[in-house]
Amino acid sequence: MQSTTSRIPASLQAAGRHPSAVLLAAQLLVVLAYPSLQGSTVGRSVIGVVQMLVVLVAVWAVRRTPVLAWVGACLGVPAMLLTVAEAISPDTEWIVLASAAFHVPFYFFVSYAMLRYLFHDDEVTRDEIFATGAAFTVVAWGFAYLYAAAQVLWPGSFIGFSSPDGADALPWFELLYLSFTTLTSVGLSDVYPVMDQARSFVMVEQVAGVFYIALVVARMVGLAARKR
Repeated sequence: MQSTTSRIPASLQAAGRHPSAVLLAAQLLVVLAYPSLQGSTVGRSVIGVVQMLVVLVAVWAVRRTPVLAWVGACLGVPAMLLTVAEAISPDTEWIVLASAAFHVPFYFFVSYAMLRYLFHDDEVTRDEIFATGAAFTVVAWGFAYLYAAAQVLWPGSFIGFSSPDGADALPWFELLYLSFTTLTSVGLSDVYPVMDQARSFVMVEQVAGVFYIALVVARMVGLAARKR
């Protein structure tokens, strides 16, 4: 008689052993798929909800704590519902603000949980290596929603390809692009803040990006020295 483990497909077993790899792959898949689906209300809704489900499930797998259940109920579920509402009506300001109010703390808490996972022991596993990239993308998502709220509260905060004069709000994907370029310190400058409030948020993300890389590098070097 086969055991329960032997009946589980090998791909699912691998996903269970490396939830951070699943999260990282899902984040990158959303980045690649979003440009093709952003014109579809259903496409945007499905991508947003599935991506948030993958984030919550992956973090639940690596950090099983009662706090995560509370975060999932109080922040994750409303954020998913607002993702659908925002996909249906992306230009309704109160929906954008409400969505950011739940998405921003949700993603920042998830990134905190993943950092705790990275630093909880003295060994670097394969999944922890994937977690370094996954946590990085989660932070970028959080700041993108913060920028979305900023341009509602302070119209004309950002200038980009779709609105070179700042008269119209930038699409969310352009804000995500800005978040990634800021967090990685690439600074391509084709999407950038022009109002002081928006610049403040960008400066905070720049510090977060440098600090994150310094933390990860210091940990890897420290563990390598300890092994020697």
